[in-house]
Amino acid sequence: MFDYVYKSMHREILIKRRNWFERPKGLYQVLWWIPAGHIPSAQDGLDRLELLKELGPTPQAFNFKTLFPQPGEDEKSDSMSPEKSCSGWD
Repeated sequence: MFDYVYKSMHREILIKRRNWFERPKGLYQVLWWIPAGHIPSAQDGLDRLELLKELGPTPQAFNFKTLFPQPGEDEKSDSMSPEKSCSGWD
């Protein structure tokens, strides 16, 4: 997913978002691992976003800055960094 968001043509659109949207206030995206075949609901996403806001990055709710491995894998990774032009609303 990281490669798609930050290293594909999607990156060009991401850069232009500043022309179309106001800067979000607070956290607005969250990642979490789901079992293959499961389709999370919008409420699942809102619940995970709230968890991220309350506890910070955990294996249950995280972001691209602090990645957690798939369940059953060992190490947490924070080595991925989006390019400066895509990493925030600076």
